[in-house]
Amino acid sequence: MRIFSGIQPTGRKHLGNYIGAIRQYVDGQERGDPAIYCIVDLHAITVPHDPQALRRSVYDTLALLLAAGLDPDRCVLFRQSDMPEHTELCWLLSAVTAYGDLTRMHQFKEKSQRQRELVSAGLFFYPVLQAADILLYRTDEVPVGEDQRQHLELARDVAERFNARFGEILTVPRHRIPEVGAKIMDLQDPTSKMSTTAESTAGVIFIDEEPDEIRRKVRAAVTDPGREIVRSSDKPGISNLIEIMAVVRGVNPADVEREFAGRGYAEFKQAVAEAVVEFLRPVRERYRELRPDEEALERTLADGAERARELARPVLADVRRAMGFGPAVRQPV
Repeated sequence: MRIFSGIQPTGRKHLGNYIGAIRQYVDGQERGDPAIYCIVDLHAITVPHDPQALRRSVYDTLALLLAAGLDPDRCVLFRQSDMPEHTELCWLLSAVTAYGDLTRMHQFKEKSQRQRELVSAGLFFYPVLQAADILLYRTDEVPVGEDQRQHLELARDVAERFNARFGEILTVPRHRIPEVGAKIMDLQDPTSKMSTTAESTAGVIFIDEEPDEIRRKVRAAVTDPGREIVRSSDKPGISNLIEIMAVVRGVNPADVEREFAGRGYAEFKQAVAEAVVEFLRPVRERYRELRPDEEALERTLADGAERARELARPVLADVRRAMGFGPAVRQPV
């Protein structure tokens, strides 16, 4: 089974990224044949960006993935812009992508509304590139957060439409979303997903954050009327903390509710804070060891791109031939 997922090198990675995606990447190394992980820097330029900051962020992201447990010997780990096969397949797939489908993408609507300057065509079109990222490797499974479910459905639709028109060339992928912790909410606004694009980072726990800062943010987390530590639709703040506690401890939310029944919010927040600090400590310490050596990080990316190219070239050749490009007979790649 082939597993694929991409991660954008934009902003500091936070607890929601780690729980919703990165931990699944590590798990995927054991199940994937192979597991393929891509730092999708081409997606990062759909909004205004600083070139030097983008380059640094790629290294930041790679060091964090390695610190979290990704092993380049057990997975394929590479930078998207090192693989022109992605952009070529994107253009080819645009021929079977419906304009109406792109207009319904929630993330385009949200991000375009926040843009004060240019709303780029790339922002509108990037779900097609995302589909190409996935389909280029005949991916079986895509570990994603809940917010990416719509984009994966588009990739499935594109693959099915391509196959119906040109033959069974592409694999239709399925998603894998964790039951618990797939959508960690902002500590200050528990109705909104934890995000680096939030107006304030007061409710965002970053993976590389100092322990005392994590404790301060959790203690200041918005809670709800009453004292009951239970999940409820009218208690989004405490429900979010229960979800976080369950994930970092590796237990069910119901177990957390039973453990803290009859105890106050302050005591519960203190326990959540300490659990999160210990949960992130090994990753934070390893990250600080790896990040300074950019030459080693660059070698890791280059090696990963070579392995990715071996997987991608036959698929792209099949797509090109099916669509009428190049010789009719399959050539060695």
